[in-house]
Amino acid sequence: MSGKKIQRLRGFKDILPEETEKWQKAEEIIQKVFHQFNFKEIRVPVLEQNDLFQRSIGDVTDIVQKEMYSFKDRHGDTVAMRPEGTASVVRAYIENNLFYPPSVQKLYYFGAMFRYERPQAGRLRQFHQAGAEVFGSQEPYIDAEVIVALYTILRELNIENPTVHLNSVGCEVCRPNYLSYLKIFFEKNKEGFCPLCQERMLTNPLRVLDCKVESCKNLLSTVEGTYQHLCDNCDTHFEEVKKNLNLLGLTFTLDKFLVRGLDYYTKTAFEITSSSLGSQDAIAGGGRYDKLVEELGGPKTEAVGFAIGLERLISLMPEGRAGKRPDVYMISLGETAKEKAIKLLNDIRKEGFSGEINYQDSLKSSFKKASKGNFRFAILIGDEEVKEGVVSFKDLDAGEQQRISHNASEIIAQMQKLTP
Repeated sequence: MSGKKIQRLRGFKDILPEETEKWQKAEEIIQKVFHQFNFKEIRVPVLEQNDLFQRSIGDVTDIVQKEMYSFKDRHGDTVAMRPEGTASVVRAYIENNLFYPPSVQKLYYFGAMFRYERPQAGRLRQFHQAGAEVFGSQEPYIDAEVIVALYTILRELNIENPTVHLNSVGCEVCRPNYLSYLKIFFEKNKEGFCPLCQERMLTNPLRVLDCKVESCKNLLSTVEGTYQHLCDNCDTHFEEVKKNLNLLGLTFTLDKFLVRGLDYYTKTAFEITSSSLGSQDAIAGGGRYDKLVEELGGPKTEAVGFAIGLERLISLMPEGRAGKRPDVYMISLGETAKEKAIKLLNDIRKEGFSGEINYQDSLKSSFKKASKGNFRFAILIGDEEVKEGVVSFKDLDAGEQQRISHNASEIIAQMQKLTP
């Protein structure tokens, strides 16, 4: 009697071989662009002290209050599975003294994140992000460069209709004045807002601007944006960011409702959306966070970064074969031929080509598998071919077949000649 079938947890997903080619293509292009902009990869743990996220993200955010996977370990310490990447990278930056000697550090990461929220299209409890963080510069050009790097990734992946949304959320000097303005606005219109917004008015007023409820959006249509209440320093910085984006040839839309969901943002905030996603249209976002390193115990360090949701990004990638196609499918007929085919395939792989061998398939079935698997070449060798010292070499794209020597170096030379 067979055992009970075990299924994956709700909100988690297997990424199967037919999907992983798109993942690999996305990751390859993201890494390529990061290297073009001189970012270096950092790899941080999945599990961190719970306090790291409470202090960085904020106690009153939905992530900390409702969505974190946190628990006590065997020593009684409260730990959490990371719900986002920036806090962990900042912790690593401080703990490993990456601020010394003083210099601009440009880091990027890939990884799984975890949030216990209601699963829906494009949103899982285990999801994946790629992100970038720049430490040690307050230059507005860096903000613009980071946004351009993000946009370049989307362009390289042929994502349709990406739109850059830009805002400035100010700093500790000008934000209190804006919050006072919001408080007066909310008091006048409180009854028209949804229950969640009425709760956020008391705990996290900026998040009200991010509400997607239609009645709330209608009420907010007349509210002034954060970028209309900036201090001189933040206003000058924001104008320089816009100037540099124009200089770099990137079109953007000012968005007074863009506040981002985390407490640590200061000054520049940005998001890239795609109309192809419907109402939940954000692909990636980020901004500047000049106080977070200091708040987590490091030296005063300006910083800016972004994160891309890989599930959503990959759902927008054009269909088609994404990965590098395999090179050669080796077809052997007969025991003597099988031994020769195994040795030939091993020699071919040593030269950097990829390949597979038929196992117990017929000749007809083998050619079907070679075609279905998108192999570039097929090599047929039977016992008679072994006696004659040849193989049948077929270019599957051109449909042309020829007999050539079964010497590995000659087969490899023919493949190199026909491979762009």
